Amino acid sequence: MTRWRELRCPYCGERIDVAVDDSAGDQDYIEDCQVCCRPIAISVSVDGPEDEPRVVARREDEA
Repeated sequence: MTRWRELRCPYCGERIDVAVDDSAGDQDYIEDCQVCCRPIAISVSVDGPEDEPRVVARREDEA
C-alpha cells in the first residue's frame, strides 16, 4: 500500500512529500528533493503489516 509521508530535506530544510510503498518491506533508495533537487537517501523500515512504516531521510553523503 502506498502512503504519503512528509519529511524535511536534510539539505535545504524544506518540507517534502514522499510516497512510501510499505508492501515492499524494508527499503533504501535515493529520491531528489522537490525543492533543491539534491539527492536524499531514504530508508523505510516496516515492522509488521499493521504498523506504520518508519521513514528516515539523510544526506546522500551520510548514507
